[in-house]
Amino acid sequence: MKTISKRELNQDTAGVLDAVKNGRPVIVTERGVARWRIEALETSTDTVARLRAEGRITPAKAMPAPWPVAKARYTPAQVDALFAESRGDR
Repeated sequence: MKTISKRELNQDTAGVLDAVKNGRPVIVTERGVARWRIEALETSTDTVARLRAEGRITPAKAMPAPWPVAKARYTPAQVDALFAESRGDR
């Protein structure tokens, strides 16, 4: 990855953008400290493929585990009582 100063970017913006367009990202420094990264945008319209490639999402499993079966069943009256108890003195 190429590193240039902010002044170099100002002096040769077209040249830097040509390098970026050719696939080489550029780090721009200000007083010796890296501040910005310039890189070309992907023109791919498939957002899912891009997110998978970046590792930000994973495909769903073919056979997910079944939902656990609830052992306790509550009557409507029991649910009302639990709800009233959870509210307390509000």
